[in-house]
Amino acid sequence: MGTFGLVAPSIAQCAVGSAIAWIIAIELLGHPRPFFAPISVLICVGMGLGQRLRRVVDLVVGVSVGVGVGDLLVSWIGSGPLQLALVVALAMTVAVLLNSGALFVAQVGSSAVLVATLVPVDGAGGFDRMADALTGGVVGVAAVALLPASPFSIAAKHLSGVLDAMSTVLERSAQAIERHDMDLAADALEEARTTQAAVEEFEAALETSKEITLISPLHWHRRSRLARYETAAVPVDLALRNVRVLARRTLASLGESSPPPAALAEAMREVSEAALLLQLELSAGREPTLARQALLAVAARERPRDLGFSAHVIIAQLRSVVVDLLQATGMDNKEAAATLTPLDDPAHHD
Repeated sequence: MGTFGLVAPSIAQCAVGSAIAWIIAIELLGHPRPFFAPISVLICVGMGLGQRLRRVVDLVVGVSVGVGVGDLLVSWIGSGPLQLALVVALAMTVAVLLNSGALFVAQVGSSAVLVATLVPVDGAGGFDRMADALTGGVVGVAAVALLPASPFSIAAKHLSGVLDAMSTVLERSAQAIERHDMDLAADALEEARTTQAAVEEFEAALETSKEITLISPLHWHRRSRLARYETAAVPVDLALRNVRVLARRTLASLGESSPPPAALAEAMREVSEAALLLQLELSAGREPTLARQALLAVAARERPRDLGFSAHVIIAQLRSVVVDLLQATGMDNKEAAATLTPLDDPAHHD
């Protein structure tokens, strides 16, 4: 049900937009078979992920070039396998010369294929098909603007995936230290190595969310709420990278003669809980004050003494994670770094 809830707006956009584009092309433009109008809507809506406006331009221009070249060549040389190969080759060559984008080139080629194989030569002219493509592109953007998915639900879902993964790695690493369990530490490291995909999905989702707030009047007055996700994006990515190094060093430390102390595991667990607090507060649309307070408490904690090499590295990485997450709550880098207990504090020496 949750997955359907996320894709339902796109289904509605495609369904309603296709019907409207078809009606406009037939009733207002007088085109008897406006094949490219609903197809343009489907491609427009389906190519979200933060670049829809640019891709709509590529779509409309690409269809226009493909249709124009296809119509011209088919009218000269007719249809058939050899003619199709020539039409596609020449259309895509023109596209490469005009624009190096893969989407643009592919759209030109596919449009030329449609013209050469499906659309009768004596049917509508190339100009009418270009108009159909433009109509579908405009209707697709309008459908996204007037029937939008919630930009905050999209951003919140994907950031939750990133912070959940971070929390899981920290929690497993903490348990591995407490139990001196190398298998558990290895599991934490394996989990950490799979987290980059979650970061990339969040970045793409954030671009989609920003785009929705840009083109949809329904969300113009809520852009400030999305700004918290924008603030968190880069610091959370950096924090997760540091967590990967932490997990690797946790595994290494358990094989040393001086394994990390339980106090270090407790600090990991506190950072893990702070990451979950950050997730909850951002999802609720609140300033992440509780997460910030939890992180400040970890930052002020004194370091354990008599540590092995890997444990020292773990502490360094954990300190970096704390700074990154403090920045995700809205603090600047200098202010966040200043909250850490100094490394040369005399209390840390024997």
